[in-house]
Amino acid sequence: MSLTEEMIRKVLERNGRLLTPATELAADADLYRAGLSSQASVSVMLALEESFDIEFPDQLLRKSTFASIDAIRAALTELGVE
Repeated sequence: MSLTEEMIRKVLERNGRLLTPATELAADADLYRAGLSSQASVSVMLALEESFDIEFPDQLLRKSTFASIDAIRAALTELGVE
C-alpha cells in the first residue's frame, strides 16, 4: 500500500463516517455503498486538501471523484500528489 493510499484511508476513517472501516475496504470498493454521504464527502475533500496541501479544482468536484479509494488516488495523482 502506498503512502498516499494510507493517508486516504486515514482521512476516510476520520471524516468519512463509513459503515465499514476504511482499512477493510478494497481500493475499488464503492464508498457511497459503504456509507459515505454527500456531506461526508465534502469533509473528506477538505481533509484531503489540508493533508496534501492541494486544492481540488472545479472539474474534480463531482461524485465520481470520491467514489472509491482508487478514484481519490487518481484525482490526487492528477493534482501532482505521488
